[in-house]
Amino acid sequence: MNISAAAQVSGLTTKALRYYESSGLVVPGRCANGYRDYSDADLEALHFIRRARNAGFSVDEVSDLLALHRNPRRRSREARAMVEGKLGQLERQIEQLRDMRATLRELARDCPGDDSPECSILAGLAAPGAR
Repeated sequence: MNISAAAQVSGLTTKALRYYESSGLVVPGRCANGYRDYSDADLEALHFIRRARNAGFSVDEVSDLLALHRNPRRRSREARAMVEGKLGQLERQIEQLRDMRATLRELARDCPGDDSPECSILAGLAAPGAR
């Protein structure tokens, strides 16, 4: 299957397929004319990559997950540890986003939003010890 068809079937762009190839995640065969030729196994890997990336895994993490997936002697605890690590990272990011939201709400609440040059938002951001 050529790159356009593989992109359509996998739900990825041709640019993404080229990137994943350059990253070594997928190595399609080549036709006599030099065009990429994606096999069923390549398509399975592309689906795996898309789902893993949508779950927030980096390319390096996807590489590790793919290696586990392809290893018949793998241990599920390794995959679980990776998922739990990603989940912890996501929970920390959510907490940071909540803190950011609270700060922005506070800044917006305190600002009259009028035509005066006094700006409580800018003063609040410049204040020492502001969170």
